[in-house]
Amino acid sequence: MSRPEPKPLILVVEDEEELAKLISVHLEEAGMQAQICGRAEHAARFLKRNFANLMLLDITLPDQSGFTLLEELRAGDIAVPTIFLTGNDLETAKVKALELGGDDYVTKPFGYAELVARIRAVLRRSESRDDLKITKNARVIDEPFEICGGNVQPGRLEILFDDKIEKIGRKELGILSYLHDHEGIVITRKALIHAVWGIHADVKSRSLDQYIVKIRDLFKRNDQSFDAFRTVHGVGYIFDPEGNVEDET
Repeated sequence: MSRPEPKPLILVVEDEEELAKLISVHLEEAGMQAQICGRAEHAARFLKRNFANLMLLDITLPDQSGFTLLEELRAGDIAVPTIFLTGNDLETAKVKALELGGDDYVTKPFGYAELVARIRAVLRRSESRDDLKITKNARVIDEPFEICGGNVQPGRLEILFDDKIEKIGRKELGILSYLHDHEGIVITRKALIHAVWGIHADVKSRSLDQYIVKIRDLFKRNDQSFDAFRTVHGVGYIFDPEGNVEDET
């Protein structure tokens, strides 16, 4: 029996609570999932840990503008298709939204049927353009894979240990995917960073180390060893279940 297609997750970044709830109801009736964030800070935090297929973004938010949020997400290499949803109908605002990378611009008041149609149109374009990428090297349509006793589910940002399900972040998924695809090959720290974050990302080795610690802790608390991933002195790392390369002491 085939698994049902996952519902697209729409992040609704809107501080008008009643409007956000109403949008959510219409999205769910259209076969989508909705996650509401009333502040830019909350949206940024959500997207750092979760995948969203599309973001509906108000320009005027309590803590900062939607323009600033989108700029910060792009700078952090978080690319999510975005439709601006706002009461600002000035042409200058529309131009700025599109120049920042927005995919569409809908002004209030709007019809929900039209909004859903616009969302579907942007989703179709983004699927073709970005192939549903979560990180530079991982996509939601990637097949599940086994690694060190865990079953990684890219489409759900989850890893299964026997009957226990653990959520994983975007970067942890990217690291695990890269290691799985490069088993037995010595890799540099720079190669791993570029593969997951992108070649232009300003990511320090310390940040990479923090994600690796989180991955090790994840496997440890589920009684699985991640010792197959080892440091290679003066070079970088290796994911080597066969244990053929000496690690750093």
